[in-house]
Amino acid sequence: MEQATGPSSEARSIIELCDFTVRYGSLTAVDRASFSVPQGACGLLGKNGAGKSSILKAVLGLIRPASGQATVLGLDARTEGLELRDMVGYMPEREASFPGLTGLEAVLLAGQLSGLPRVKARQRAHEVLFLVSIDEERYRPIKTYPSGMKQKIKLAIALVHDPMLLFLDEPTNGLDPDGRREILEILAGLVRDKGKSLILSSHILPDVEDLCSHVVLMDKGRVLEQGPIGAMTEGTGRSYRVSVVGDRPHFVESLRELGILHEQSENGWLVLVLPEADKPDRIFRLAKAASCQIRQLELERKTLLDVFLHSVAASEPGAGDTPQALAEQGGD
Repeated sequence: MEQATGPSSEARSIIELCDFTVRYGSLTAVDRASFSVPQGACGLLGKNGAGKSSILKAVLGLIRPASGQATVLGLDARTEGLELRDMVGYMPEREASFPGLTGLEAVLLAGQLSGLPRVKARQRAHEVLFLVSIDEERYRPIKTYPSGMKQKIKLAIALVHDPMLLFLDEPTNGLDPDGRREILEILAGLVRDKGKSLILSSHILPDVEDLCSHVVLMDKGRVLEQGPIGAMTEGTGRSYRVSVVGDRPHFVESLRELGILHEQSENGWLVLVLPEADKPDRIFRLAKAASCQIRQLELERKTLLDVFLHSVAASEPGAGDTPQALAEQGGD
């Protein structure tokens, strides 16, 4: 497939929002959101109702924002919407196919609506259906498809005009673990092998962790935090997981006396939290004094869920609403 080009092919960010606000009557769905997204795969992560879908729809011109600026692939979303939509593929959360059409007919129609001549649209339809692993089923009516195949058709429709950027709204919602994994593998291949960028709007934390390198955390219409996932989840520089052999009880007692033992796990790990001024060398000295030998020392890493919960708590002191939907399906 040919790689689309556009004015932003060398842009530093694929999306930039500044004080972006979306309202439905008196309800504020997106509250002065500001963020910048680099090329590659970015997660727009938050509970249902956080404002993720509203951002995608408003940027694409499907609904009108109340205020703020949005730039996508170097184009102003307010004044250059037609050019923007030529370079963006959109996979909505809800079903978006005409009833009665086969998979091939739906993707072919989407190609023609995007401006491709019929012959080119048919060629592209077959290419993207092959890419999403729909073979002979493409000649069957979409209404006979299982959920996973319907999601693949929506993805093929989003890809048929070879966009530079994909907006994916809950692409794995309602799928079983195998179907979810297959969709994520296809998306990863688009980024890795086809050079696409994508925005994955999801409330399922493992999907974002599996696919994305960058994340924007949202809650109740507000942006809580944004940045590379690796930087968000790296250790604080003070918390360490330690495995020791030798006189462990003596070592544990000395750690307790100093107030740096945070917890003992059932599998034998000790979690230590050092004061800001201390370095890991202190752990080795304490172990030696207690006749212990350190077998393993690791910087403790936060999870993305830890980051999200901390961000929610920091933005709303006393909030006790645990977003369990963010952790669902995490065991596969």
